[in-house]
Amino acid sequence: MGRVPYQGRSAAPVAATRTARRTEDTVSEQFAVARSAKRRLSAVKAGVRRSALLARAALGYLTDRVIEIAPRVPVRDLATLRRQFPDLTPEELADKLVAGAVKGTSTVGASVGAAAMLPTPPAMPTELAAEVTGVAAIELKLIAELHEVYGLRPPGGLKERSTAYLTSWAEERGIDVVKPWTLNTALSGPLKRELRQQITKRLMRNLPSLTPFMVGAVVGAMMNRRDTRRLAERVRADLRRHQVAWDDLPQLPPLERPVNVLPPGTLPEHPEA
Repeated sequence: MGRVPYQGRSAAPVAATRTARRTEDTVSEQFAVARSAKRRLSAVKAGVRRSALLARAALGYLTDRVIEIAPRVPVRDLATLRRQFPDLTPEELADKLVAGAVKGTSTVGASVGAAAMLPTPPAMPTELAAEVTGVAAIELKLIAELHEVYGLRPPGGLKERSTAYLTSWAEERGIDVVKPWTLNTALSGPLKRELRQQITKRLMRNLPSLTPFMVGAVVGAMMNRRDTRRLAERVRADLRRHQVAWDDLPQLPPLERPVNVLPPGTLPEHPEA
């Protein structure tokens, strides 16, 4: 009988082993990719949470700053305004005040836009915060003096009036002093929420002012001019409905000057200011 030639080990078990190893490697790679994706997703979620916390903290800070500024804004009473602008009717005097405030907020917007074109721009969130607080100070002064012009000074002392003007600024309306229950003279939770919402709207509208190459300066001035004029129109429309003629006004005491008045340069320096 002839011998059967030796054919060695069968190739089938070797191929199966290699296939199994490749499968294990593929599964391991998939698990590694999945773990990496999970880590990235966790990092993104953590980043979003941190951003949300930072945004809330920034809004809270800005709200507190606007609240802190309100009682420090120097406000001229009606007698002072009439001495400064003699022979003007209430509407003409109101127009004068609006023109001054519009010029002031336009200047603030242009300065922030110009800062964006510097070779090394400053921290943009800081610039936006400065713009919001600067514009708020100018508009709060405008609101307070419009209430004087239309004979509708809110009751109470400096703190109560300042809170009423904050309400007017946040809600973009005039204060109805003949309905005391509509006055928000306490810094309540709802008022702070309204202030945060108003500040958020201003921040979103002011973002284009950070465009470089001086375009931002033009946009910032235009946006602030438009917003201040619109606010003034809404407030004046409400005040006209309850306006008290100057001849019918009782003798009002002069407005007290804030103890810690805002420093020079915070508000615009021109005749209408």
